[in-house]
Amino acid sequence: MAVAKPLLGPVVGFILLLAAWLAQAAAPLDRLAPPPGPRDLCPVCGMVVAKYPAWIASVAWKDGHTHHFDGAKDMFKFLFELKKYAPGHEAADLRALAVTEYYGLTRIDATRAFYVIGSDVLGPMGHELVPLASRADAEEFLKDHRGRRILTYPQVTRGLVMGLDAGRFDR
Repeated sequence: MAVAKPLLGPVVGFILLLAAWLAQAAAPLDRLAPPPGPRDLCPVCGMVVAKYPAWIASVAWKDGHTHHFDGAKDMFKFLFELKKYAPGHEAADLRALAVTEYYGLTRIDATRAFYVIGSDVLGPMGHELVPLASRADAEEFLKDHRGRRILTYPQVTRGLVMGLDAGRFDR
């Protein structure tokens, strides 16, 4: 009766590859999208971003460059008009998107956040997409602050973002 030889080499290799992938996937956002410095300006409105730490959003590129914003709304405006705000950059060059979560004031992945619009909480530029880490937090915030809607990242549209400046929450 033949005994199967252990496949340690391929198994160990797979485990190391998986561990490296998990480490990258779980990398702290501050490493993928470092926080702004004291003089970083929002490329959309020109405000000094560090003055509003509760609202900071960031777009990090594969080349190591990071753009910072004074709120998720301006980050989305930037993303919807890359050719205007970041000539030479393309969506394929994105490495990470980060927003500041409302309750914990921690940076979270913008693509996994829940956004409440139409609330009584205003950001530095008025009506904002208020980022929250979980649906439960978003539902609580919606009730506590008379919000209108909860959105996920793919539900945020150009028309909706542009309407926020005029106090419209229906697009």
